Amino acid sequence: MAPKKIIIIGAAGRDFHCFNTLFRGNKECEVVAFTAAQIPYISGRKYPKELSGRLYPKGIQIYDESELPGLIKNLHADACILAYSDLPYAAVMHKASLVNACGADFWLMTPESSMLKSTKPVIAVCAVRTGAGKSPTTRYIAKKLRDMGKKVVIIRHPMPYGILKEQVVERFASIKDLDKYKTTIEEREDYEPHIMNRFIVYAGVDYEKILRKAEKEADVIIWDGGNNDAPFIKPDLFIAIADPLRPGNEIAYYPGETVARMADFLIINKANSAKKKDIEEVRSNLKEINKKAHIMLADSIVSADNPNEIRGKSVLLVEDGPTITHGNMTFGAATVAAKQYHAKKIINAKEYAVGSIKQTYEKYKTLGRELPAMGYSAKQIKDLETTINRADCDTVVSATPTNIRHLINVNKPIVQVSYEIRPRSTELDEAINKLAKSI
Repeated sequence: MAPKKIIIIGAAGRDFHCFNTLFRGNKECEVVAFTAAQIPYISGRKYPKELSGRLYPKGIQIYDESELPGLIKNLHADACILAYSDLPYAAVMHKASLVNACGADFWLMTPESSMLKSTKPVIAVCAVRTGAGKSPTTRYIAKKLRDMGKKVVIIRHPMPYGILKEQVVERFASIKDLDKYKTTIEEREDYEPHIMNRFIVYAGVDYEKILRKAEKEADVIIWDGGNNDAPFIKPDLFIAIADPLRPGNEIAYYPGETVARMADFLIINKANSAKKKDIEEVRSNLKEINKKAHIMLADSIVSADNPNEIRGKSVLLVEDGPTITHGNMTFGAATVAAKQYHAKKIINAKEYAVGSIKQTYEKYKTLGRELPAMGYSAKQIKDLETTINRADCDTVVSATPTNIRHLINVNKPIVQVSYEIRPRSTELDEAINKLAKSI
């Protein structure tokens, strides 16, 4: 029989991992294309021959997802695999209907089919939506383990938006490494806080190679997930974060509900910013889909490095890009900080947007007055800088986890906002202690 022809529908993350683990050496299937969506500037590339293996001596072309109907027809695809995250269920089924109408099967792969097995204990931190609080939770756990004398290495969900053959394995131990690997703002948002806390972070494209290198210098590995994707490494302790500021999302997004159903611990974060009825709605939904998991509350503690530059000032708010774009959050930590430190006025950043930043506002209709810290290219970073410089305000309040002072030159002071998780009960600490004692 001729091999099945497969198209992997992705966003430069799980799609490549799915190929590496399930199809790279699989003669029964031929991956004829990748498609790319959700992240700008990542289509039009090729998954290189250096990564695709001997069955693909020319590599595999990556197309924009808008081309999918023609690709199914012209490449005679038998099946399309959805391999990216943070999608509402209606969007998933629209894609399924499109693929089926074009004559191909539509597959959703079980997360366990591509999970790697580690020789070291693994804690996975995932979420039901992007922006729920995975990285603060990872930081909390990593610090606890270090205090117990354990060496922690963090493996971060992939964001290979550059030249793929140069991103096979990336190791970040200092801020200089962020420049070395030409990281985007979005990558810096997730790596920089861990580096500043003196933890080593691995990321890249080939997670088998990444895992084996990380194991050599770790007592414990923490998987810091991306969006609401499932872990690439089989965990010994599986934690998922839910967000009561978006109640109902925990059972309405793919694969967030899958993640919630698999978790050992479900943490309802941001309890100090949410309405009681919304917390209870999330708790009820989580209990319904996962009766075995421990469910606990945590607060998100927001602070600023120079609150005096916020008090009584007119401020522009900058927020983590994915959280307020495809994450659909109507506000983030920058808004919390502006209110907490009594800003005089919050301006509408949309009025000053230029270029690709303006296009982002046009694409994501849920965006309000906050400015998403988009930075997938040098041009987009320049557009961000220009937007901020055009704004009529006293201060920039930035809650993107990366320090944008190092990336852009602006004509007004920037106050850096940070946020950390504070559990309201001890169950998580007890689980961490138990795992640490087993090592």
